[in-house]
Amino acid sequence: MPAKHMLAASAGEVVACLIRVPSEVVKQRAQVSVSLRTFQIFSNILYQEGIQGLYRGYKSTVLREIPFSLVQFPLWESLKALWSWRQDHVVDSWQSAVCGAFAGGFAAAVTTPLDVAKTRIMLAKAGSSTASGNVLSALHTVWRTQGLSGLFAGVFPRMAAISLGGFIFLGAYEQTRSLLLELGKESP
Repeated sequence: MPAKHMLAASAGEVVACLIRVPSEVVKQRAQVSVSLRTFQIFSNILYQEGIQGLYRGYKSTVLREIPFSLVQFPLWESLKALWSWRQDHVVDSWQSAVCGAFAGGFAAAVTTPLDVAKTRIMLAKAGSSTASGNVLSALHTVWRTQGLSGLFAGVFPRMAAISLGGFIFLGAYEQTRSLLLELGKESP
């Protein structure tokens, strides 16, 4: 994938996180709350922490998403190229989907420590040192208290979900791309 495409994808991730992070913060707090409704959680965050409470974990999310994309997309392209070379023709959309599943699963695995840090930052008690958003500090704390298993907590469900997503998204992308290229050839 050319550098300009990677730069554009990274910029897109930074902007997408402006929406993704507040919804992720509210969702995660709703998941650990026993009695509060989503709107109450949203209101409590604004009242107790201000708008910055909704963006707690923004930096850690971006620091997770960019490396994820830098691993997933070049790996997906490389796997498709290898498969194409081995069979001596371009991969079908289902084969692209399989490559996307492997690429997504691998990217998910290697970025799990960053996901763990992001989650810890988002769920930390307001005013705590973890809530300050220092990713290296959060990683160090997890390493010190839980070791390698703590850094990779949830790795298998994360890999499974992202592999499935990669299969569906990248397979559908490839199928749609192929159809549009065919339509372009047919029109004058």
